Amino acid sequence: MAEKFAKINGLKLCYAEYGKGDPIILIHGIGGKKETWIAQITELSNHFRTITFDIRGVGKSDRPNIPYTMEMLADDISGLMDYLKIDKTHIIGRSLGGMIAQYFSLKYPEKVKKLVLMTTNPRVPDEQAAEFIKKGRLKEIKELKKDPNKAFWEKSRLLFHKNFRKKMKENPERKFYGIFSAQDLIEESTKNPSRPQDIENLSHTLRSHDILDQIHNINQETLLISGSHDRLTPKISMMEIHKRISNSRIEIIRNSGHFLHLSHALEVNRILIEFLNN
Repeated sequence: MAEKFAKINGLKLCYAEYGKGDPIILIHGIGGKKETWIAQITELSNHFRTITFDIRGVGKSDRPNIPYTMEMLADDISGLMDYLKIDKTHIIGRSLGGMIAQYFSLKYPEKVKKLVLMTTNPRVPDEQAAEFIKKGRLKEIKELKKDPNKAFWEKSRLLFHKNFRKKMKENPERKFYGIFSAQDLIEESTKNPSRPQDIENLSHTLRSHDILDQIHNINQETLLISGSHDRLTPKISMMEIHKRISNSRIEIIRNSGHFLHLSHALEVNRILIEFLNN
């Protein structure tokens, strides 16, 4: 389906819709855009009304040059729902998107059916950790201008399990699950890239992210999906969320890293559909 724009909260958000049925909104991470869900869209849209969007400061959405907050990003989702006349939806968030989903579920519990948190954290440990993430993104977009291939393969060390990365390097044109190749991911990374000021504004959300003492108030049925070898959001963080959300269950995907939604797409999609359909 063609991209559209929703005018909300004084800005335009770029979104796309696929399929029919109960709605699902997918929230991407700090290094991604709505296109990061390429391996989920077809399967999910066979069962649900599936909505992807670029959060503010990313992709084709507006990029106001102000420091962003988690509350701001949660309010944008509420505004998008109002624009689309959706009263209640399933929410799937990964990485930063999972952090936003936590805030959204606490602020707007009446708008959430089921919640999926994927490769995320209940808090960013300290300023140093937030700065590490920011510097990594700034380095990536600088390298992206000079050499997209080098930028991707350097980043891939943090994002993918070594086994999957090896398969991608052996044949960058190989279509995994008939959907995407490493070359496709490299090409997509060059489209509507983030600017340094966008990274600064988004990274501001990380500096104050600590919802550990509130997360027990999430009452929705919650699915947690963690990577066994995730170096950015280790499974111990996901286990901490699982302990504190009483109505939750956790799936740890073997031999997977931070981008398990791509590397283990079939397994992830099956788990998502079973959880949301039951």
